Amino acid sequence: MGRLFQIAAISAAIFVGMVVLYCSSVECAPNTRVINVLCNTGVYFEDDPFAISLAYILADLETETPSSKGYDYRNISPYPNAFAYGHANCNHNITSSDCRTCLGAANTTILAGCNSRIGARAVLVDCSMRYEQYPFTV
Repeated sequence: MGRLFQIAAISAAIFVGMVVLYCSSVECAPNTRVINVLCNTGVYFEDDPFAISLAYILADLETETPSSKGYDYRNISPYPNAFAYGHANCNHNITSSDCRTCLGAANTTILAGCNSRIGARAVLVDCSMRYEQYPFTV
């Protein structure tokens, strides 16, 4: 009986050691697969003040959402001559670093797919980002 207990204890220790070794060698990364991209049909032009507001709001969403409660953040640009409204969120089960990475991918997706649009939304598996020229609710 004592020998059987020793074998079971050694087997359990080996198993735990293998799990720890495996888990420490695996890196997690956010799932940035694009589910959906929607673009507003309205456009803005290069010299439009909205371009400055948009650059501000996209950068703000990307940097502030990972440190916000529940990874859920919304804001409005501070430039009154052309407001941009934004909202971003991340999956609650990822790290703040992974949230930031995912939002960077969402930002890139929006800019590539909806260039010069007054509104856009990118939904990725682990995060989403939206901006508009008007106030909106999620």
